[in-house]
Amino acid sequence: MKDLIHRSRKSFTVAQPADSDVPENVWVKCPACRELIYHKQLAERMKVCKCGYHMRLTAREWLVLLDEGSFTEHDANLRPTDPLGFVSPKEAYADKLRDSQRRTGLSDVVVSGVGAIEGHRVSVAVCDFGFIGGSMGSVFGEKMARAAERAADLGVPLLTINTSGGARMQEGVIALMQLAKVNMALTRLAAARQPHIAVLVDPCYGGVTASYASVADIIIAEPGANIGFAGRRVIEQTIRQKLPADFQTSEFMLQHGMIDMVIPRGDLHSMLAKLMRLYAARGRTAHSASVPAETALSSI
Repeated sequence: MKDLIHRSRKSFTVAQPADSDVPENVWVKCPACRELIYHKQLAERMKVCKCGYHMRLTAREWLVLLDEGSFTEHDANLRPTDPLGFVSPKEAYADKLRDSQRRTGLSDVVVSGVGAIEGHRVSVAVCDFGFIGGSMGSVFGEKMARAAERAADLGVPLLTINTSGGARMQEGVIALMQLAKVNMALTRLAAARQPHIAVLVDPCYGGVTASYASVADIIIAEPGANIGFAGRRVIEQTIRQKLPADFQTSEFMLQHGMIDMVIPRGDLHSMLAKLMRLYAARGRTAHSASVPAETALSSI
């Protein structure tokens, strides 16, 4: 997996193209190189094509990063409501929630709990873009905040894997409140001198990027992931200028100092394990239970 190509790309869904005549669950056509890949081989490569294209994983598929059998889920009973009675011309919010829950098997975007990476305990919160575009609503924010507070209580690092289209408009200001709530919960984690490691995957936009994901101690992104606040088209229409071809890709963000590293999915587990060992080792010293991000990065 170390030969994966770092490349910029547009945002595509993992789903097989609708016009494909290939039987479902047998072959998958890569949206980047258009090659057919046997689904079993793709699963073994964590949905990374030979060309280096990183397809989207579900929240539960991301849990493969943890030690086998180590994950214990928390807050699975939290379910969103429809506080505004929101109805769009196409679909009522309550119906959209039910459809997303049925289709994904999740109660909301985030799956959270406690697991381990090479024996090091970690509080984990993983987003699923398949649930209403990974939008940040009341349950999303509550689960993220609880994951941060759980990490502080247990004295372990927080790992978040983030993909989102932004705040959930169907919940209005309640959704926007989650940005501040999660950041406040992270102050407890900082007081406990434990790190927040954020992994940004395609796509990661809006309030998630603008709030807790961008204040993490270590920020990692996948190759070619689209990351930003407003979308490219909105920015171009606002400033009336053409943006660089690689604008808002993870490589662009790294070049401009917005993230710390770009790591291919196949190397992500080993990098996370290295960070866990580093923080655990420094945490045992008499001087501090935590390591500044710049110190951690310089040791890698």
